Amino acid sequence: MSALLEINNLSGGYYKEDVIKGVSLDVRGGDFLVIIGPNGSGKTTLLRLATRVLPLRKGDIFYKDENISAMDLKEFCRRVAFVSQDISTGFSFTVMELVLMGRIPHLKRLQFESKRDIEIATEKLSLTDCLSLKDKRIDELSAGERQRVIIARALAQEPELLFLDEPTSHLDIGHQIQTLDLLKRLNLRNNLTIVMILHDLNLAGAYANRIALFDKGVIFKEGIPEDVLTYQNIEAVYKTIVLVDKNPVTGKPNLLLVPGEK
Repeated sequence: MSALLEINNLSGGYYKEDVIKGVSLDVRGGDFLVIIGPNGSGKTTLLRLATRVLPLRKGDIFYKDENISAMDLKEFCRRVAFVSQDISTGFSFTVMELVLMGRIPHLKRLQFESKRDIEIATEKLSLTDCLSLKDKRIDELSAGERQRVIIARALAQEPELLFLDEPTSHLDIGHQIQTLDLLKRLNLRNNLTIVMILHDLNLAGAYANRIALFDKGVIFKEGIPEDVLTYQNIEAVYKTIVLVDKNPVTGKPNLLLVPGEK
């Protein structure tokens, strides 16, 4: 089966420095791929390159065999959505106004949103537990509420492929699980392909069907959670001692930190 997204020998970064160095990675349709790795290992840079936020210096990225650099930007945004770490909006939009921005790739120039667009935005607000916030200003919300609204905006694009950079970083534990459960449900039932950066390795192991472990701008190990989340791989990349066993409920890898001070 051909890849939905094919990354070939990719290099890129900021100014004159290559943060990503010759990375190749396939994302198959229906994947729930989680990218992990220490700070500075290139995770966010990879997502910015794959979503055309940063230009490529070397290599190619293909979406359904079409080079993304040659795709019409509006068409690309109908297929691919990106939730970044930065959840600031720069203006005091209402929640509904912000989520309706996810419909822009589906509208013609100067076209107003239709009843159907409003229905889609309302549905995504409900999915992310934000419907009660629809008339509030975005700068009136907590960081966690704002994060869920930004995810709702991305879902309103109705993408086939969704990139998320640390989507649970501003959420309490309840909304972390609620958000990841929602994304997993969309992945399984709606065939939404997901590529997500997470720092919590146990959450990565619980939700991913594949994990890519990054270190110093390259992929150190890629595969199913059981093959990637081993104590040898984690200690080699993170330089910290861990114990790995199985979650008694899910059977997925469960990591225990070993404090250095006793």
